[in-house]
Amino acid sequence: MKPIDLMRLALSRLGTGKMRTALTMLGIIIGVASVVALVSVAQGATKGISDRLQSLGTNLITVSPGFTRTGATRGAIGSATTLTLYDANALAQLDGVAAIAPEITTSKLIVAGSLNETSQVIGTTPGYLSVFAYQMWVGSFLNQASVDHNLRVAVIGATTADNLSLTEKSIGSTVYVGGLPFELIGILQPKGGTTAEDDRVLIPLSTAREFYTTTASVSAIGLSATSKDEIDLLSAEITYTLQQRHGISSTGSNDFTIATQAQLLGTVGSVSDVLTLLLAGIASISLLVGGIGIMNIMLVSVRERTREIGIRKAIGARGRDILSQFLVEALALSLAGGVIGIAAGVVASFAIGTYAGWGFIFNPGTVVVAVGFSLIVGIVFGVWPASQAARLDPVVALRYE
Repeated sequence: MKPIDLMRLALSRLGTGKMRTALTMLGIIIGVASVVALVSVAQGATKGISDRLQSLGTNLITVSPGFTRTGATRGAIGSATTLTLYDANALAQLDGVAAIAPEITTSKLIVAGSLNETSQVIGTTPGYLSVFAYQMWVGSFLNQASVDHNLRVAVIGATTADNLSLTEKSIGSTVYVGGLPFELIGILQPKGGTTAEDDRVLIPLSTAREFYTTTASVSAIGLSATSKDEIDLLSAEITYTLQQRHGISSTGSNDFTIATQAQLLGTVGSVSDVLTLLLAGIASISLLVGGIGIMNIMLVSVRERTREIGIRKAIGARGRDILSQFLVEALALSLAGGVIGIAAGVVASFAIGTYAGWGFIFNPGTVVVAVGFSLIVGIVFGVWPASQAARLDPVVALRYE
């Protein structure tokens, strides 16, 4: 028989039992929809995390101090005072550095009018804005003059501004940082991520050194590479420069750590791949269940149509014609279920992405894999019933009641 005739016959047979056909397809529909939706969820979650990492800074490289050791007790990373302003000045001279922002971090009580809160206070330089990808909401950021002359000016984060009821009209007013008066010159745009990123007060680095610390050490040094391609090379140059400055041999233990945006994104990508495979594997179980349903229904169909098979063989139908007929019916069931499942999965992906905030993620590759897998399920679980039908003895089949 021609393929078109086989398809027409399969559709006519499936149409005679619409309810049974629909229930048989349901397992495939649920399986394919689950694969499409869950893979979309995994990719959407990864995109959300990657976007958050990208918003932390532009081609960001963070250099942190090493750890302290008291006797046999090892302190946390960053507990040492091994990085200095002189290190930051040396790193600023490296090729590939677009901007640099050394930080002195402390925690102080912030008072504005009758309101107050304890917030993170960061002494830094004008490069902080570009290194960590902040935008101004109102006012201006720290400039080099404020650093050179130890000015008592402050820029605050969006959360801090909300907590202290500070608005654009508050620019020029006085806020107290650790009991000292500072002029409020700007408010940052919210990052939209964790509250900590927006709950901070930025003051000139020299001012922080004068009033809040007496050493030349810094809490961290943030750098922005000129491009993504420069990150690895720049990280190696930073390592070499600091080793030379701190008298550390190439085989010695570094008293600093370097973290790059690329490393974080690579880690997220690896976790994403594992998560996607895990969710797709879980969803594929539904497809297997649907395949078992197809095999069950096809076996019942072979039994119900035994006399029909006998008559067709008696008038000249070959075994492969019978095999093809039942196999096409199984494929039609799985393909129709796959198409409906894709539509359901896309709708679910759109709804979940819109609700979660990462938007609609559509991967054509996932659809191709889902359809291909559903067809494989149809073939695998349809071959046995089809082969049983093809092997029926026409004489025995004609006598079947």
